[in-house]
Amino acid sequence: MTDFRDPGDRDTAMPRKGAARTAKLASLPLGIAGRAVGGWGKRLVGQSAEQVNATLSAKAAEQLFEVLGTLKGGAMKFGQALSVFEAAVPDDMAKPYREALTKLQAAAPPMSVRQTHRVLAEQLGRTWTSRFASFDDEPAAAASIGQVHRAVWHDGREVAVKVQYPGADEALRSDLRQLQRFSRLFQAFVPGTEVKPLLAELTERMNEELDYQAEAQHQRAFAKAFDGDPGILVPRVVASAPKVVVTEWANGTPLSKVIAGGDRETRNLAGRLLAEFHYSSPERVHLLHSDPHPGNFMITADDRLCVIDFGGVARLPDGIPRHLGEMTRLALDGESADLMRLLRENRFIRPDSDLTADEVLAYLAPFTEPLAEPTFHFTRRWMQKQAWRVGDSRGNDFRVGRSLNLPPEYLMIHRVTAGSTGILCQLDAEIPARGIVERWQPGFAA
Repeated sequence: MTDFRDPGDRDTAMPRKGAARTAKLASLPLGIAGRAVGGWGKRLVGQSAEQVNATLSAKAAEQLFEVLGTLKGGAMKFGQALSVFEAAVPDDMAKPYREALTKLQAAAPPMSVRQTHRVLAEQLGRTWTSRFASFDDEPAAAASIGQVHRAVWHDGREVAVKVQYPGADEALRSDLRQLQRFSRLFQAFVPGTEVKPLLAELTERMNEELDYQAEAQHQRAFAKAFDGDPGILVPRVVASAPKVVVTEWANGTPLSKVIAGGDRETRNLAGRLLAEFHYSSPERVHLLHSDPHPGNFMITADDRLCVIDFGGVARLPDGIPRHLGEMTRLALDGESADLMRLLRENRFIRPDSDLTADEVLAYLAPFTEPLAEPTFHFTRRWMQKQAWRVGDSRGNDFRVGRSLNLPPEYLMIHRVTAGSTGILCQLDAEIPARGIVERWQPGFAA
């Protein structure tokens, strides 16, 4: 077993002071990344430009991972949120960033053993070891604000023990403040998606993410709702405290590995189950798992999708609003006048807007392509096409997109749907999307 003990805990402690963390963020290669941003931007809007130097891109990506991964906290969480959108970046320019951002889904420097034991004693009591038959001091995985250890509960069950990094609360606040300063740089990683609202949303969810007892409550609700489901597995919660949560252990192949080298059958299975989970949760649990990145999903040996990490959820006591399904159907059917009326009624279009119904339909209709036929093949090329379309400042769709309004209560739903779609494109999955949406999205079925 590897020993992570470090006298003084200097190298593995989570940096908490704002100045130190700001310095690390500022060490990102702004000049190199800036040139890459310029190259991506020119490519995305179809302008002729020489390809960004591959060596420089690789170096920038390597340092991006090193800085965000070492900081953990908000910086790592932001990196994870970005990683699901890499499918929108042109293939020949994205490889170094794809590899670096994928690492953020499952890796970060660990706490020392002494730190881990200290947190466990504070949260589970000085006799915490008596609650376990065995406990592996080597972390099995890393999360954005904590790390996971494998253990055996006193009753013989294999369990996963998530332990929050000391100082995670201070670090998270510091990271999210400082990342706002770099939003223009990071915008290049998510063409067609606004980074500032993403950071604002992460900030709003901060306290919920830090409370592992709240996370345990969310996970219990999902586990109960999906108990016995043939396609979805949510591990049961065994014990919880504000900074420690213990759940049943689950084995599986992470979606990041399926994305990297899974066969066609596994890719399609993973995509179908992910879509089923995403669209059915609001009706079955009245909650929406709001952290969609491949590190939170696995395919088990019995072909189920195992879902972990319920720190962030959207509460939807009435499920997904019916008018969202109605809007989707109207856009798919080309009913521009009725679509425009519904959008205005629900504040998606500002009262003083001069947008026409046909312009709005032309902007939204391409997003409904996955629902036009019984099955749809989600590809990086399709997502890149959408990103280019809405991100081309010379085009009308760019102007329309900037003129539309997304009411705050729909921001989480929109981001999670976009993130899940990004994973489907990474998986290169062909799935029966239309049937899934017809079953679970109120207002969509004709």
